[in-house]
Amino acid sequence: MKQKGMTMKTLSIVIPVFNEAKNVEKVHQEIVDVCETEGYDYEIIFIDDGSTDATIDILKRLSPVKVIVMRKNFGQTAAMDAGIKHAQYEYIITMDGDLQNDPKDIPRLIRHLEENHLDIVSGWRDQRKDKISKRFASRGANLLRTLLLKDEIHDSGCSLKIYKKKCFDHISLYGEMHRFIPAILKIKGFKIGEIIVNHRPRIAGETKYNWKRTVKGFVDIISVWFWNKYAVRPLHLLGGGGLFILLTGLLISLYTFILFLQGQDLSNTVFPLLAVFLITTGIQLFIFGLLADIILKIYFEKTRDVAYSIKEYIENTKSLN
Repeated sequence: MKQKGMTMKTLSIVIPVFNEAKNVEKVHQEIVDVCETEGYDYEIIFIDDGSTDATIDILKRLSPVKVIVMRKNFGQTAAMDAGIKHAQYEYIITMDGDLQNDPKDIPRLIRHLEENHLDIVSGWRDQRKDKISKRFASRGANLLRTLLLKDEIHDSGCSLKIYKKKCFDHISLYGEMHRFIPAILKIKGFKIGEIIVNHRPRIAGETKYNWKRTVKGFVDIISVWFWNKYAVRPLHLLGGGGLFILLTGLLISLYTFILFLQGQDLSNTVFPLLAVFLITTGIQLFIFGLLADIILKIYFEKTRDVAYSIKEYIENTKSLN
């Protein structure tokens, strides 16, 4: 229990679920036990991402709970974004609803965040209890992420994380971006950390990970890398590439002109056509860079839409019993 004189921690615990009827009640009970033991002021937010089993029926019977019901299956990232946007407390905890994340790690996440003055702490599943194929794909994604994003996180794919609420003041998630939140926040200057957490084997339900999600994750790594490098300066990439191609085309044009002055027959050579192609392509890329720069300026001035739709919002208040 919370000791006298200590400031009460306020937590919003966000759990996206899809067809987890066999797990959600147990997950909820474990979270409640930890929060009541530690004396937290808390809310538990489940996001039902278009489940086709009895998940939503079970969630409606739980208390305390807030349930966001999506109109269809929009994916884990969209569900997590909806939950985060509805969170109201100082700390936001995200976790999976399949019982593989251990709620008993929540107090450790909070302590590490506060003691080290961090904005986010990510769980590290050092001893994973997943299939070899899933661990292999995860290691490959982590290697690519480390090379491109340099977020200094061993296991960004672990859903068990704690954030200060201010981290999401101007962030919307899409694609498979929930995996790369630490990298996105580091780009924006937030301080991130990591601790080893308990990872448990799945004992009920079926995993939602497949090769399609793996491919999407790899693509989103490239997207985050581009955002890190060129989000506010696309002209540096497109314009710079365009100028390089344009310069190459001009050099080939000069070489072709010299050959022409020397009286050589150019009708059977590729140089004139290549020069025209490179010059045209270079000019187009530079123009695209200018247009992208203008679009980005407009983008940053406008409020972004979200790529999902909420069907229903349910709140069961805390029981007095």
